[in-house]
Amino acid sequence: MTTRNTPPSQSAGAGPVRIALLQHNCGTDPAQNIEKAIGLTREAASHGAQIVATQELFASQYFPQIEDAKRYGLAETIPGPTTQRLCGLAGELGIYITASLFEKRAQGVYHNTSVLISPDGGGRIAGTYRKMHIPDDPNFYEKFYFTPGDAPGNVPGNAVGGDSGTHPGWQAIQTPHANVGMLICWDQWFPEAARLTALGGAQIIFYPTAIGWASNETPDERKRQLDTWQTVQRSHAITNGVFVVAINRVGTEGDLQFWGSSFVADPGGNVIAKADPQQEQIIYADCDLSLIDEYRQAWPFLRDRRVDAYRGLTQRYL
Repeated sequence: MTTRNTPPSQSAGAGPVRIALLQHNCGTDPAQNIEKAIGLTREAASHGAQIVATQELFASQYFPQIEDAKRYGLAETIPGPTTQRLCGLAGELGIYITASLFEKRAQGVYHNTSVLISPDGGGRIAGTYRKMHIPDDPNFYEKFYFTPGDAPGNVPGNAVGGDSGTHPGWQAIQTPHANVGMLICWDQWFPEAARLTALGGAQIIFYPTAIGWASNETPDERKRQLDTWQTVQRSHAITNGVFVVAINRVGTEGDLQFWGSSFVADPGGNVIAKADPQQEQIIYADCDLSLIDEYRQAWPFLRDRRVDAYRGLTQRYL
């Protein structure tokens, strides 16, 4: 049975922005996975969620555990069938949805992509982010499937508030609730990605995720990995003065046991909502954006940056 944390009461349109994280397992049938996510989205909206976030590649099981060209068949275009359904859902419910999809951009060009869907006009794609950092590790053979996202500046339309739907790279997309930044999973480990997204104006950074333990890893190693994963993202929240949202899946697929533990950290790095490591859940968090000013004034990391001294960051190695 799906378990969920009980959301506190809140009047629509009042107070902090309410976000909902959809943490669930995935079966082998994409249609059933999509229906599950739609049902959870409806429930989240009924509890006042204004922005609902899916986990990484929610329409399928985590297919990059092996290299298999047949799995390219899971990809779809954006816009495409799933975004069309989600646009209709966002328009119907009057909410924003961040959704992570396997995108077929062109013949032979595939991306791990997040879209932000707006309810405006009955539902539309307000922005698109293509994963920039692509891992290649045992059980995570993503370089076989995914082309890295476009570098900022190479494609028009990367300004805050635009809605071309083809934004490259780091960005913040304006909504009536918050400026939304979208990064994906392996991006979590790179401080540059969070910093550039925050500098673009993001107030909440979403990280849809598929991360778990291999079957042969010890309890101590599992604890170390989970602690490290949470710590690095809490650090992004602190050093950038933003809310950070990590949405992970649960369940066992192949050799991986996904560790759930989806969470939200405020600009001080405090975990204000956290999911169970094993259960399917909708996690709610009420994000008070005034905390961004409060923490940035107390810890003025953006003010004290030495932008004149960072040229070496553009080099692979010094």
